Amino acid sequence: MIERAVAADAGEILTLQRAAYVSEAQLYGDPFVPPLVESLEQIRKVVEDAVVLKALDGARIVGAVRGRVSGTTCRVGRLVVAPDRQGQGVGTALLTALHEQLPEATAFDLFTGHLSGGNLRLYRRLGYRETRRERMDDHLTLVHLRMNPAESPTV
Repeated sequence: MIERAVAADAGEILTLQRAAYVSEAQLYGDPFVPPLVESLEQIRKVVEDAVVLKALDGARIVGAVRGRVSGTTCRVGRLVVAPDRQGQGVGTALLTALHEQLPEATAFDLFTGHLSGGNLRLYRRLGYRETRRERMDDHLTLVHLRMNPAESPTV
């Protein structure tokens, strides 16, 4: 089940986010990736100010995603799935639900690291197309992607 997150979910989302991003931190050799150092208060604020969806398995939050609309573009952030639930469609369900929750958005933008092959495959399968690459430092290049719902057969 997917539903809107509330401020009381912030602690569980933070725990989930940290668990989900450990592998990314290891992949890039950087223990200080932003999702690992974000505070509980920062997550509470995002839940209050943006669209944050959570995927539930019973009472357990097994995934979450954020979306913030600016003009007609939704900036997607922090798609996280519990490590034991990755590869089971949770990320796809969350992104699809976000697209449906924000019909006013004519484009959805997100980014991921260049070494994050699973993420890139998921986004491309859902109709996201690479728009540019941004070199952050020696070990990280961000891959920016965009999906236009009107052009995507999957949404």
